[in-house]
Amino acid sequence: MKRTSSSFWVKGVVDMFGSQGLDVERLLLAAHIQPADLVDASARFGVDQISRLWSLAVEWSGNEALGLDLQLAGRFGSFDAVAHAMISSTTLANAMDNLGRYLVLISDATTYDRHVENANSWVSLGHTGNAHQIPPQRTAYGMVILVALSRWLTHTEVQPLEVRFEFPAPRNLFPYKATFQCPMRFNQPSSSVLFSERDMALLLPTRNPTLLDLHARYMQEQLSVLVDAPASQRVRDALSRCLMHGEPLRQTIAAKLSISDRTLQRRLQAENTSFQQLLDSVRSELTKKYLADVRYSLQEIAGSVGFVDDSNFYRACKRWLGVSPGQYRKNMALQYQTEAQDPATNAQPK
Repeated sequence: MKRTSSSFWVKGVVDMFGSQGLDVERLLLAAHIQPADLVDASARFGVDQISRLWSLAVEWSGNEALGLDLQLAGRFGSFDAVAHAMISSTTLANAMDNLGRYLVLISDATTYDRHVENANSWVSLGHTGNAHQIPPQRTAYGMVILVALSRWLTHTEVQPLEVRFEFPAPRNLFPYKATFQCPMRFNQPSSSVLFSERDMALLLPTRNPTLLDLHARYMQEQLSVLVDAPASQRVRDALSRCLMHGEPLRQTIAAKLSISDRTLQRRLQAENTSFQQLLDSVRSELTKKYLADVRYSLQEIAGSVGFVDDSNFYRACKRWLGVSPGQYRKNMALQYQTEAQDPATNAQPK
């Protein structure tokens, strides 16, 4: 399954690059993106295609902190119709969860999770479906978006308690400190922002239950148009969030989706799939994602996709990839080097 992001979100990112003086037309050409597709409401862009766009923008701008600006994120982060459901929500926590509920309309390559710890909330964004490593700037932009979004929704200067990043600490920490103004940790299992219990309970000044119900119905209609198998998609997303804690039971996933185990089985059967098939598919997809990131050892990857036995992981990889995980990683590195020599990629702005 190819993971993609919407044209309205990508256009916002591209406009942000343009505001920083980048030659957008040349950038899109080098990233193999047609400018006309950015104004096509039905267009979607692959996760690696967008990562390529980010990598080139960072390289051409010479700015390793590109996108690390709350004002830019507030101005160019484009949520389209999902924003209407968020601003009609009762509290910041409700709004964030509505973002997660309808996130697939923005990007089915992005995962959302909110985890309560000591009454405070960790809100996490991740990526899936990628064959190449996600640029750290793209990940950091997601964390900036969460903070900017919380301030926009509440009309208050919400201040995160802590921010965690999946990638190693950059050489220059000053832009991060200036943006987040809170403790930060790097090389973490996921990229997350910690919001206080008080901030998550803030009532939104734009809350409107009637409008929220209206927007929710519209969102559901859009979801039915976008995805052919909504139950399957929901299971896949839940599995992506749970696998790092071990292989989940079907009953556990059903409970997370607030439906009975029997109902889940029936819906998946109607979509000509099964929980086991989805589990296998998600594991394969995540394995490719982690193999693209050389920071993860093969043993760490096995645990991250729910395997307690390394030998079972290796056998599964041979079935999914046709080669051992180590050989797949080598093949991807060679492919990436070849792509890097693409004349369009290497074309520098005049």
